[in-house]
Amino acid sequence: MSAPNDLKYLKTHEWHKNEGGVVIIGITDHAAQELTDITFVQLPSVGQKIKMGDPFGEAESVKATSDLYCGIDGEIVEVNEKLRNDPGLVNRDPFGDGWIVKVRPLNIAQLDNLLSSEEYQANV
Repeated sequence: MSAPNDLKYLKTHEWHKNEGGVVIIGITDHAAQELTDITFVQLPSVGQKIKMGDPFGEAESVKATSDLYCGIDGEIVEVNEKLRNDPGLVNRDPFGDGWIVKVRPLNIAQLDNLLSSEEYQANV
């Protein structure tokens, strides 16, 4: 299982990456493998406000539907439009082109409360 060290994680298998004050969020390789073939990703609207711990969308697969959670408070500033036509991108490249949303955080320090790579892997 892969869990890059430069990311922060939730126990619910979402990763968060601070990139210049915008936080990119996706699901981990572990979650993508557990879901198997992802057939649909419900994306939020740009401009939507989100709260730490609340779901912002869903990933549907042939196996299950899973809520997608955010570990910070903020506003959606971009969604990965590629997922509308190719949701399997999440399976193929969960830490790269398979990202799901970008969030402008209200308080970037909230990332400090998320799990490190080692903590995440110990909980899987």
